[in-house]
Formats: sequence, structure tokens, C-alpha cells
Amino acid sequence: MPHASLPSSGALTLTNIFGAAVEFEAVPTVRLRDLDVYFEQRGRGPRLLFCNGSGATIESSGLLIDALAAQCEVLVHDQRGLGRTSIPPGPYSMADYAADAAALLDHVGWARCRVAGISFGGMVAQELAVTVPERIERLALVCTSPGGEGGASYPLHELAQLDEAERAAIGIRLLDTRFDAEWLATHPADRALAQQMAGRAGADKSAEQRRGEREQLLARSGHDVCARLGRVHSPTFVACGRFDGIAPPANSEAIASRIPGAVLRMYDGGHAFLAQDRAAFPDLVGFCAS
Repeated sequence: MPHASLPSSGALTLTNIFGAAVEFEAVPTVRLRDLDVYFEQRGRGPRLLFCNGSGATIESSGLLIDALAAQCEVLVHDQRGLGRTSIPPGPYSMADYAADAAALLDHVGWARCRVAGISFGGMVAQELAVTVPERIERLALVCTSPGGEGGASYPLHELAQLDEAERAAIGIRLLDTRFDAEWLATHPADRALAQQMAGRAGADKSAEQRRGEREQLLARSGHDVCARLGRVHSPTFVACGRFDGIAPPANSEAIASRIPGAVLRMYDGGHAFLAQDRAAFPDLVGFCAS
């Protein structure tokens, strides 16, 4: 039998039956708090913690992460209950997700960094920023909501009670409020986007993976940092889509109004406006790498 010494990241050295050392790339997983967290670091430049959206993983967001890594050193992890991170017993809270992120920063030795969060990840980023504002150099909040008086994102956990066809129809309109049959018939790029998102939602997953996603959505439903946003004192970029049915523009306006000096940008698109408006992603990367 081979013998192994498994670090949290880097190379894994195995000794075969002949005593020869063979090196493999170790899976970058570390025990943090109550779970085993899978994470990756990519690129060079300013240090950027990236927080993914609902149900999203490093694997499903690879293109986006690589694009950020072209100008930043990106630290990203599969959040609790998702991807290659473990799925501990629930319930989970938004404070749990923020504490996981802070523990990962401690693990890699980042005392301070820039933080970008999309959708659910924007909620995690807000919770992290109001909890440890001294660790945040810059904050980018994309298609997200503050909760409370500032407005909550659409209660996605309620869609689970619907049949598949109804859930899919509502999901398309939430993605972009313009997305009816006539619009999609005449806008092939948007039609392809809707099909891509629907395919990701309908992917085959185990019962345990589905449980992890449900726990995330339930934690999301309790998100509320509205009254604490004044604690954020780092430069902040808030971005939203005009036709977002999940995180309406008014929610981003509420965030920007409560963070001193925050800049708000509204783009031509829905919840996936980063893929719809050509100006959006360069603006995000420019802010994060500035």
C-alpha cells in the first residue's frame, strides 16, 4: 500500500511499493470550523476573495473566475453545502457563510483583501464586510440585496414547492423580466443564456447535494444586513441589472444609499447582466483590480 502525506494544498507525495516517491497535485481542501472546504487560488495581482451565487461552484463558474484572475489573485471556495465542500447538518445562517470566508482568509494568511460577491455571494460579502470591516480593502456587490427595509431578493426556496414546468417558467422571468416567448424568439443571445441557466438548474444531483442547496436557500431567506451597512467604510461598487427579477434595482439602490461613498451602476440586463451588457464586466474587473 502507498503511504501519503496530505497537506491542505499543493503537492501530494505518494511512495509506491518500490519505495519511489511519486508526486500528484493535492486537492486544496482544508478543515475550517465544522466542514471541509474546497478552495482554489488563481492569477496574480491584488488579492480578491470571490463569493459565488446560489447553487454555483468553482466548477460551474470557472470562466468567470478565470476572467477575474487575469488581473487579480483570486481566492474562491465552494461554499458550505455545495460542490466539493462538505455538507454539514443544517440549518445554516448567513453568519456561518461569512465566518467560513473569514476562516479561509485566515488559513491563506490574508489579513486584508478585496471582496467581490455575486447574488447570494453578494449577501455573504455584505455579512463579512459588516462583521470585519477592517479586513475589506474594496467591496464589489453584484445583483444582490441587503434584506430588511432595503429589500430582499426573490424567495427562491419557495420555488421548490412548484412542479418542474411552473418552476422553469418563473425562473426564466426572474432571470430577466423581459424574457417572454416573444422576446426570446427575437433575441438569440438571451435565449441561449436562458437555456444555459435552465440546464444548470436541471442538472442531475444527488439527494445530499440537493439538501445542501436547500440549506443555502433557507439561509439566504434570512439575510438582513440593512441596518448594519453603515459599518462598511471601504470603497464600494454596487452593480445591478435594470430587468432583474431576483434582486430588483431598488435593492441595490438601498445598499448604495447606506454605504458611505458607494458607487452605483445600473446595466442593461437582468440577473445575469454581466453576460448581457458588454460594459458591465470590464467595470467590475476595473474596480476590483484598481
